[in-house]
Amino acid sequence: MTTLAGKTVFITGASRGIGLAIALRAARDGANVAVAAKTSAPHPKLPGTIHTAAEQIRQAGGRALALECDIRFEQQIEAAVARTVDEFGGIDICVNNASAISLTPTLKTDPKRYDLMHQINGRGTFLVSRACIAHLRGAVNPHVLMLSPPLNLVPAWFAPYPAYALSKYSMSIYAMAMAEEFRADGIAFNSLWPRTIIATAAVRNLLGGEEAISRSRTPQIVADAAHAILTSNSREFTGRHCIDEEVLLGIGVTDLEHYRTLPGTGALLPDLFVA
Repeated sequence: MTTLAGKTVFITGASRGIGLAIALRAARDGANVAVAAKTSAPHPKLPGTIHTAAEQIRQAGGRALALECDIRFEQQIEAAVARTVDEFGGIDICVNNASAISLTPTLKTDPKRYDLMHQINGRGTFLVSRACIAHLRGAVNPHVLMLSPPLNLVPAWFAPYPAYALSKYSMSIYAMAMAEEFRADGIAFNSLWPRTIIATAAVRNLLGGEEAISRSRTPQIVADAAHAILTSNSREFTGRHCIDEEVLLGIGVTDLEHYRTLPGTGALLPDLFVA
């Protein structure tokens, strides 16, 4: 399979950034995309809403459904999944992209921020995957993809921001566990993480502003890697922790220069959790 044409893709956090890039890549194939995210009205500091994302998806060639959904709440997840099935007739792919981040050490991570990260990153990923599984069982070549890091258990990655690290690693553990749990059903579960930092609002706000952006890649590299994973054979490609550039190199894409925000400039900055 080389296309997502006619497939229905349920993506959390797809109103901007990497989630939107994955949605637009699927749309260019002619996919149906459910945009499940919290932002229904313009945010003062962040670009995009579920409605602007849906319009971009339509302009790219896909069908779109804008769903206001806070994945901390099971009822909202179930309602969003039900609306997607009503609109498109099923779900073929689930992309767990929504995430909360706080790069803070233990004593500077307050309980409210801790709870937010774990409710969205770990618990939300679990509940969204759980809600989609019944529909994925009826799909041809079903996939679930977590935007989370490889399980690189090096203490240096945990020490600076243990609460965030654990919340992201829990997503990868769910991918590994569910890949085995649902292997007989033919549902693939994988995780995907960038080798370098990606030009998103989070990077601009938390990891060094425009200097960091200038040494990053665009979300398109993650979207293209996700597309390669989501079009692979779900019974063969499952239970893997993937890095974007390794996925692309594996399908013969050797020139990655065009993914840089500023081609020809200084060394790229590695992302968190990768050596």
